[in-house]
Amino acid sequence: MSAPALPGRLGCMTTHRASKPFAAPSRTVERGVTAVLVLAVLAALAWIAGMICTLAEWPV
Repeated sequence: MSAPALPGRLGCMTTHRASKPFAAPSRTVERGVTAVLVLAVLAALAWIAGMICTLAEWPV
């Protein structure tokens, strides 16, 4: 068992670095996710506009 760390000091730390991610330079996954999010926002805005038009034309 190692000795306890002094106050203000870090304990024993490893020097192991995580490997780099396997993302390709073109980053097709990120582009796909961004495209889907943009389409989702456009669909939401179209739905909101449709609801506003429906309520505006609703007979009172």
